Amino acid sequence: MFRVTKEIHFCYGHRLLDYAGKCRHLHGHNGKAVIAVEAPALDRLGMVVDFGEVKRLVGRWIDDTLDHTMLLHRDDPIIPELRKAGERYIELDVNPTAENIARLIFDHAAGAGLPVVEVTLWETENSFATYRPERGTDKPITMREVAGSK
Repeated sequence: MFRVTKEIHFCYGHRLLDYAGKCRHLHGHNGKAVIAVEAPALDRLGMVVDFGEVKRLVGRWIDDTLDHTMLLHRDDPIIPELRKAGERYIELDVNPTAENIARLIFDHAAGAGLPVVEVTLWETENSFATYRPERGTDKPITMREVAGSK
């Protein structure tokens, strides 16, 4: 089995609902997504997948969708104010934890046809979460992208 990984850096904001710690407040991160793809054999060029293809399929989506965007639970009470101010945000059906953001990126990569096996989201330089699915047991996270100024 061959494996390659691609790192993609981006900035995002979030907060966690019903959480007792500091992360209950709006705040931001300089995140790093590490996308791991695997294949049992290499293609005719000797690659699992071209790094540029991962950047095109996942990096562009992260840049267009998640970068400099507030990731919020759909019940977050700040959403009406962000909407009124024309700010960018995404409503998730789950709390926007590092674990769930890793899952969101995984779901996108898999949906784009990449043979992704896991995604790790570095929330800080010393804290990260990894999503690796169990075969056929996980439902994708739903999100609603809300247009605002980029």
